[in-house]
Amino acid sequence: MDNPILTLDSFLSRFQMLRPALPAAAVNQREAAVLVPIVRRPVPGLLLTQRSNRLRKHAGQVAFPGGAMDSTDASLIAAALREAQEEVAIPPECVEVIGVLPPVDSVTGFRVTPVVGIIPADLHYHASEDEVADVFEMPLREALRLGRYHPLDIWRRGDEHRVWLSWYQHYFVWGMTAGIIRELALQIGQDI
Repeated sequence: MDNPILTLDSFLSRFQMLRPALPAAAVNQREAAVLVPIVRRPVPGLLLTQRSNRLRKHAGQVAFPGGAMDSTDASLIAAALREAQEEVAIPPECVEVIGVLPPVDSVTGFRVTPVVGIIPADLHYHASEDEVADVFEMPLREALRLGRYHPLDIWRRGDEHRVWLSWYQHYFVWGMTAGIIRELALQIGQDI
C-alpha cells in the first residue's frame, strides 16, 4: 500500500496494531536501552544524535540517545528516558512511550531494548558536550523507507553478522541504529 504522506496518526495505528516478535535467546546479559524519539508534527521526524568523537566506544557514530541500565533505574524504559535527558535534555515527562521493539545484542556486550516514544516538536535540545556532537532530525517517512538500507555481511569471532548501512544528508547511519530503524519499518508493516 503506497501512502504518499506518513502522518503520526497513521504511524501510531500501524505500530499499535502489531506486536513485536518474541526475541531470540539473549547472547548478552548486561541490559541497556535507547529512546527512539519520534517528533510530533504534521510530517513526523525521527530524532537522532551523532556521538562525540572523544568517546572511547562508537565515537562519531549516529545513534539514539541511550545507555546502560543502572541501579537507580526502575525499568529499561526509565533507563532510556534518563539517558535521553542526560544526552540531549529531553525531559522524561515530555515523552509519550508507545512501546518497545525486540531487544538486540550489541558488539560491546549489551542487550539493548529500543523504547519508542513521541516527543513534542517544540523541545529545545541541549546536547551533552561530553557525549553528543550533534542532534538532528530525519523525516520519519524517509527513515522508514526500507530501500534506503543496504546489507553488509561481516565475520566477527567466527560468526557471520549482517550489518545495515545508510546515508542521510552527510550522516552515515549504520550498525545497531540502522538495524533498529529498519526493524521499526518492518514492525509497522510497510515500506513507506
